[in-house]
Amino acid sequence: MDDASRQGGDGRRAMKDAVKEISDMMFRYAELFDTGRFDEFAALFEHGTWHKAEPGAAAARKWIDDNVQLYDGLTRTKHVTTNVVVDVDEAAGTAEANAYVTIFQALPDFPLQPIFCGRYQDRFMRIDGRWWWSERAVVGDLYGDISRHVKYAPPMSA
Repeated sequence: MDDASRQGGDGRRAMKDAVKEISDMMFRYAELFDTGRFDEFAALFEHGTWHKAEPGAAAARKWIDDNVQLYDGLTRTKHVTTNVVVDVDEAAGTAEANAYVTIFQALPDFPLQPIFCGRYQDRFMRIDGRWWWSERAVVGDLYGDISRHVKYAPPMSA
């Protein structure tokens, strides 16, 4: 029997609310990044670590400035997040989530194409009743041509 079942209806409702809030955060992440709202994006990591950045929102914002190519303030990407699975420990105020991500990019001289397929491995913590990322790891499984997205070049794969 899981914690929510032991807690009854209120526990199940809290668990569903947490899963929805965390899932919404995961989808909002993509929207903020793809629409160039990088300060709001970085704020998601106020209490955590994003990808290759040092901990905190300022470090996440700096990593974007230092490593992401922009075109009139936008990445010209679409992050598509699927296969989201969220596991919540209400009593501990923590959660873990995993998802697939496919990043598409298009530019006037670069036709729409997938440039990255991978996985998000997330950990969350609840602070003052709100869920925050404590860590987001981005695991690359397949790489396309990311030369127009980031300023560094990871290994290419099929």
